[in-house]
Amino acid sequence: MRFLTWRRGLWSVLALFLIGLGIYGYSQRGEWTLFLHRYGLQSSDQAAVVPDIERWDLLRKDMERWRLHYAREHRAATSEADKARVLVEARSLLEHSLPELMRCWLGTPWDFNGTAKTPGEGKIACGYFVTTVMEAAGFRVKRAQLAQQASQNILLSFLPQDALRLRVGVPYKTFRIETERSETGIYIVGLDTHVGFLVVKDQSYTFIHSSGSRPWCVVEEATAEAHVLERSNYRVLGNLTASEVMVKKWLHGEAFTTRK
Repeated sequence: MRFLTWRRGLWSVLALFLIGLGIYGYSQRGEWTLFLHRYGLQSSDQAAVVPDIERWDLLRKDMERWRLHYAREHRAATSEADKARVLVEARSLLEHSLPELMRCWLGTPWDFNGTAKTPGEGKIACGYFVTTVMEAAGFRVKRAQLAQQASQNILLSFLPQDALRLRVGVPYKTFRIETERSETGIYIVGLDTHVGFLVVKDQSYTFIHSSGSRPWCVVEEATAEAHVLERSNYRVLGNLTASEVMVKKWLHGEAFTTRK
């Protein structure tokens, strides 16, 4: 009898644990799915991720509110030290919020001619994905015109030539080690016939892009899973958020001229 009572008690505890785990898993399913995708543990089902329109709208509004806040602080700063502090905080905002804007598009279908403006509402090409995210973050760009440029010209619309790193014919392992050791930031990376974002942090990076290869949608890929990036013979990249000039132009709503 004691044994049966003990066993029933054990099963009750186990049942409560499993129910609690299920509730927690349900509430965290978005974060868990993102974790799996980010670290390549669920790479075969990226197209099943649901684009998040509601979060996209909230983030865009928050970004604009904070951009205006930091612009006021920067204009009001009375010393170079205070101005520099505001730029550091603005850079931190971009490095946190830009990837979150990108992730709202996960699962949105790719199409060579895709020009969607909203996650999940239509299809989107790789260049339009980059320029749509930048525009939503408050960068004054000509979205369509910029999206149709060669990847290096997209980069040169934000950064000077000497801020770019060009690698042609470099093995992916070499590129990977070099990039993992690069400065933290949000990079645009141009490939043979493609363009996307690299989010570099903590000596690692993820590649977020609208992929014209399987699964033909917007994906976030861990370093080892970024096969489109690996296959390319041509790679050019630049760290957007490391540029004080670029951050300042964004802060004050200055227009970025499309490089052709």
